[in-house]
Amino acid sequence: MTRSRRVLVPFGTRPEVVKLAPVVAALTAAGHHVDVVDTGQHTDPALSSRLQEALGLAPGRRFTLPDGDPAARLGALHADAARALAGDRPDVVLALGDTNTVPAYALAARGAGVPFAHLEAGLRSLNPRSVEEVNRRVAAAVAALHLAPTRRAAAFLAAEGVPAERVFVVGNPVVDTLVSRGVRPVPAGERSGVLVTAHRPTNVDDPGRLARLVGVVRALADRVGPVTFPVHPRTAARLAATGLDAGLAHPRISVTGPVGYDALLAALASARLAVTDSGGIQEEAAFLGVPVVVLRGSTPRWEGVEAGTTTLASLADDAAADAVLAAAARHTSAEGQARAATLPCPYGDGTTGRQVAALLADAATDALLALDEPDFSDGRLPW
Repeated sequence: MTRSRRVLVPFGTRPEVVKLAPVVAALTAAGHHVDVVDTGQHTDPALSSRLQEALGLAPGRRFTLPDGDPAARLGALHADAARALAGDRPDVVLALGDTNTVPAYALAARGAGVPFAHLEAGLRSLNPRSVEEVNRRVAAAVAALHLAPTRRAAAFLAAEGVPAERVFVVGNPVVDTLVSRGVRPVPAGERSGVLVTAHRPTNVDDPGRLARLVGVVRALADRVGPVTFPVHPRTAARLAATGLDAGLAHPRISVTGPVGYDALLAALASARLAVTDSGGIQEEAAFLGVPVVVLRGSTPRWEGVEAGTTTLASLADDAAADAVLAAAARHTSAEGQARAATLPCPYGDGTTGRQVAALLADAATDALLALDEPDFSDGRLPW
């Protein structure tokens, strides 16, 4: 016996669009009724509406968040989530990842008595200063279904006491998107240069770290090859405000604004190395066989680090910036290129959307989605 459920799917940022598009398509194909909500976290057309159109993700409702004060934006996000739940009356809320959209809709679901399913569950950076880490843990506390991308992510959930029957390893839907769009790795011998992206506040809001980033980009251009640097709006604003944008004037550095998803994938696939603070690029690079230097001291995606194709190297000081360049040299050696090109992608096989749709269609999932109050009035204890 199968179920057709009404599923509310919120998203707010570019990575959520990329990863949720194939999941929404699979849910719809399986007969579920899907209500998609654009929560308004990204407003730049290249990061929001144009990407949604390119990937076929059509929200039925769009919210607009106030400009400026982060607290006001966060409050509006939570209020909008409550309105979306009241208006759509879903059977389940399905959210992905760790942006502020996720805890807003998780808590709104709990307030409305609606079960919450977390896709990309169990990622842990172990960084207590990370807002994303807090968001992941809020999601874990609320979720009735934990849809983990890897066995390592599932192990983090088990260590935190999440019951095994509520955890399902389904892969990461970014692989679904890459497979469905026919993306293929470029042979290692045909690659050149470096793709650089940076947008996290810890890297671009601190003038010292931002200066080190510019120095690293220049050194990569001198030592490794041409650098492609599609600059995030936040990063562009900080570079202009500090005057550091002048340091990127270099014959082997190509600076652009945000680029379309297909253009970004083409740049990544043809690069010998990615240097980034993005989580999604770490996953896409693994699929494409491109090694990565992560501009952070920690990552929730440990599989690449374990495989030796990803190196953590922050911009905390000059020694850390030197470590970025040392890692770049290792990864762009013949051995480093061959290793990254031949290892299988650890993030799934392109069937995540279908697995999620099948799980929600299974009548056996009813018991996991039930939010029944416990009854210990007979004197039993929960241990």
